[in-house]
Amino acid sequence: MTKYNTKDARYRRHARVRQKVSGSGDRPRLCVFRSLNHIYAQVIDDVQGNTLVTASTRDAEVVSGSDGKKKTGQAELVGLLLAKRAIDKGISQVAFDRGGFKYQGRVKALADAARKGGLKF
Repeated sequence: MTKYNTKDARYRRHARVRQKVSGSGDRPRLCVFRSLNHIYAQVIDDVQGNTLVTASTRDAEVVSGSDGKKKTGQAELVGLLLAKRAIDKGISQVAFDRGGFKYQGRVKALADAARKGGLKF
């Protein structure tokens, strides 16, 4: 009998999500990855295999504005930055891929901020 591994469970959830969510040229996929200290988001065109827009807590714009903010606040800044960059590239609609993570906390904060920034899910 094997032990329950949270990393493997996330991979299984992510595979289930990816069966249904795919990005195209007119509606690319917004993919989220959450590590222990940072959060990363990409807008991906799966048909071409290209990453169109990226944002993370390691970007200089987010680092300078996140002084004293908690991880959820930093995720909101990433969502707003990603939405701004996507709209500048002409992307207004995306398919949200939570990456196997539960839709709560930082993932939800990023998604809500991206919606507030003008992206439509």
